[in-house]
Amino acid sequence: MATILAVHAHPDDVEILMGGTLALMAGRGHTIRIVTATAGEGGSAEFDPAETGRIRQAEAAASAARIGADYRCLGFPDLGVFNDDASRRAVTELVRWARPDVVITGSLADYHPDHEAVSLLVRDACFAAPVANYRTGPAAALDAIPALYFTDAIGGRDRDGARLKRDFAVDIGATFATKRAMLAEHRSQQAWVLRQHGIADLGADMEAWSRRVGSDFGVELAEGFRQYRHPPYPKAAALQDLVGEALLANP
Repeated sequence: MATILAVHAHPDDVEILMGGTLALMAGRGHTIRIVTATAGEGGSAEFDPAETGRIRQAEAAASAARIGADYRCLGFPDLGVFNDDASRRAVTELVRWARPDVVITGSLADYHPDHEAVSLLVRDACFAAPVANYRTGPAAALDAIPALYFTDAIGGRDRDGARLKRDFAVDIGATFATKRAMLAEHRSQQAWVLRQHGIADLGADMEAWSRRVGSDFGVELAEGFRQYRHPPYPKAAALQDLVGEALLANP
C-alpha cells in the first residue's frame, strides 16, 4: 500500500481539485494525508479570523474523515504564504513526517497567490526532503525524492487566461458522490464564495468543472493532473499506476 500526501493552500482546495482521486485511492486501502497550508481564515465576512480558522479546520477534518484520511494545517497566514526559507523548512519537515510515495499539490500557475506559493514550496520541499544536511525538525530525511504531481488550476487557466496543460486525468465517476460529500462539509464557504467570487452554489460549480474535465477525456467526470519529471524528480508513473483502470490518457 502507498502513502499519498495531498497539500494545498486552503480548506476546500483539495476537495475541488483532487477529492475524487483521493477517495478512489482511499477506497483501495492506500493511506491519505491531507494538509492545508493555511486555515483559510480570510474566507468569511461573518466571523473574525480566529473563529473562521477554527470553523474551517473543523470542516476540513470532517471532510478528510469521510475517506479515512488524516488532516492537519500548517498554520501559515491566509494570503500570507511565501516561498521563503522558514516556510520551505516547514513544508520539508511535513514531507519528511508524511513519508509519502506520492505528493499531490496545486498548480504552479493559478489565480490565487497562496495557491502558487504552496505549489512552489511543495515542489522545493520534495527536492529538499532527502537532503540530510538541510535541517528542519525531528523527522528523518527521506531516502529519495517522492513522485510529485500538480492538479489543474482553478478553472484550468493561469492569471492571463492561458489554458494550462495536463498530462492525464482520472475518471472519478465512481467516487464523485464522495467528492461532493467532502466538499459539502465546507458549509461556511457557501456565503463566502457567493460574496467574493459570485458563485451561488459551490457544489454545482465544482460539478460543472469536473464535467468539463471529463468531457476533455471522453468520460462524464474527471480530475486533471500533471507530473513533475524534471531531473532529479522521479519519472516513473506512480500515481498513474495507483489509479489503474481509472487512468485517462491525454487525447
